[in-house]
Amino acid sequence: MDNNSQIVFPSAARQAQAERGAAKLYEERMEIGFPDRVTPDLAAFIAQIDTAFLGTVSADGWPYIQHRGGPKGFIKIVDDRTLGFADYRGNRQYITISNLAANNRAYLFLLEPATRQRIKIWGRARAVEGDDALVKSLFDSGYRARAERAILFTIEAWDVNCSQHITPRYVEDDVKKATAMLGERVANLEVENARLRAKLGEDRES
Repeated sequence: MDNNSQIVFPSAARQAQAERGAAKLYEERMEIGFPDRVTPDLAAFIAQIDTAFLGTVSADGWPYIQHRGGPKGFIKIVDDRTLGFADYRGNRQYITISNLAANNRAYLFLLEPATRQRIKIWGRARAVEGDDALVKSLFDSGYRARAERAILFTIEAWDVNCSQHITPRYVEDDVKKATAMLGERVANLEVENARLRAKLGEDRES
């Protein structure tokens, strides 16, 4: 089979599926492969997330996952196969970039708890340093952080993960908006209640 399904389901995974009676569930997907381009739906999802997890592997084979975040839409669509984001200064351990220097295989796990959606992306990534124009194009103006480099991620396969066991959570801004709308609704109801009470009093007097 010569398509990218082997990236998502390597031979050991396919054997495990067969042994546990799950192979038929994925036969069609194995035949056609997985998307490897940015679709409108994927672009819309990426535009709304403010957090992601980037997985890399060291030259010795040790996996590492690092959180990456920023304003909503901090991951940018560079082209139909490339994602990019500004890499902000952190604790200066440099594990991710050193891993990528030795092994460019990478994995992005994107999660939106509010809508209970998650997307898995397999690909290859590289750190780009010294390209101020590229970093500037990926940096969110007004965000209070120092961008040291850019990370470019070339998509090789992606898949939508199931929503089971994702507990809905909401960011502070979403909660503030919801409570502001609720507060406005309560205030309007209080005004309407006062008007009706006043009218009821007038009717009784008459």
